[in-house]
Amino acid sequence: MADDYEMDAIEDDMDVEYFDRRICHSDTDDDDQSPGNVSDTSSVQARKGKDIQGIPWDRLNITREKYRQTRLEQYKNYENILNSGEASGNECQPTEKGGVYYEFRCNTRSVKSTILHFQLRNLVWATSKHDVYLMSHNSVVHWSALTSKKSEVMNMSGHVAPSEKHPGSFLEGFSQTQVSTLAVKDKLLVAGGFQGELICRHTDREGISYCFRTTHDENAITNAVEIYNSDSGAVHFLASNNDCGIRDFDMEKFQVSKHFRFPWPVNHTSLSPDGKLLAIVGDDPEGLLVDAHTGKIVKELHGHKDYSFASAWHPDGNVFATGNQDKTCRLWDVRNLSESLAVFRGNIGAIRSIRFASDGKFMAMAEPADFVHIFDVGSGYAKRQELDFFGEISGMSFSPDTEALFVGIWDRTYGSLLQYSRSRNYTYLDSLL
Repeated sequence: MADDYEMDAIEDDMDVEYFDRRICHSDTDDDDQSPGNVSDTSSVQARKGKDIQGIPWDRLNITREKYRQTRLEQYKNYENILNSGEASGNECQPTEKGGVYYEFRCNTRSVKSTILHFQLRNLVWATSKHDVYLMSHNSVVHWSALTSKKSEVMNMSGHVAPSEKHPGSFLEGFSQTQVSTLAVKDKLLVAGGFQGELICRHTDREGISYCFRTTHDENAITNAVEIYNSDSGAVHFLASNNDCGIRDFDMEKFQVSKHFRFPWPVNHTSLSPDGKLLAIVGDDPEGLLVDAHTGKIVKELHGHKDYSFASAWHPDGNVFATGNQDKTCRLWDVRNLSESLAVFRGNIGAIRSIRFASDGKFMAMAEPADFVHIFDVGSGYAKRQELDFFGEISGMSFSPDTEALFVGIWDRTYGSLLQYSRSRNYTYLDSLL
């Protein structure tokens, strides 16, 4: 990631590069829509033919199909390594598209999902099938799909300081924090910032619990956060930083319990379900499998051709996935790491986010824009569903019970929160008919 990253400049460049104004600004839509003018889309309306994002294709001089083809041909995938190349067609595993594992339920345009860093897309987290946390402009907001109400959890535009006192906490707090990554699990919310900030809040308490600056290194951005429970039941989280470090925070003691250093900036870290291994990816084509207790490298992962920004473990603890700017997601089996188990290719860009459903039946991978792919694990990843829309993806999250999937869309006009519900075939009801 660029050391001289400038928020406004990148946002303007992205807007010109990725969003055709014919679609993102129609005559009747503007950037600052009042709540009364916002038009959400329900599943009933979608079944009747309304575009799920509310894009008025009948008023535009281009069809959806034609614009999709244009995007596929012209979208520019970001690469850190010149001429990095892509996985060959023979290497990528063929998949059958057409599955329907999650059905469209609602598009909520009153929730404006936003992105501050064009490579980091972990800004949407569901804690239940009704409760979602996401970044919206300068705030972390909570959206209730049950009541259709939005509430502000943390406002980052001003001064944020802890209301609790803990050893090592930065009591002065932070001002105008630019949030690069977010994680929410159970009752803990952690926001990471561009200057190495970590801001923790327990959602069942008033005020901020803990503030910490991981490093004063000029390349200090917090790239990813993962919250987990230790063997003792204590709540911990892992912070991956651009200073080449991973820090393990014990939220019972409010202190750093481990600090591992690596040869390159760490963009994402995932802990195996048994807590013994770390999958680590960053600014290097090679990923790492690391002992979670000692930080010792267990195995280098060879195959990707550019930098990686996503990783995730299957609940069985044997398989994990990595997502890369070479447009691929690779599966790895810890029982045989000589080569990747499978390779899946995106349509237009880097794989920036990967999630497994908690029951292990599905794996979702998100490209930077337009596409989320949901793989049927039971079919050996041979079948998939493709979610197709327009706009940059700020994040995605399965609900813990797997009943819902949320996708954040960043766009100046059509920014929103997409909600999908798990498809169920209640064949036993047929007997009542």
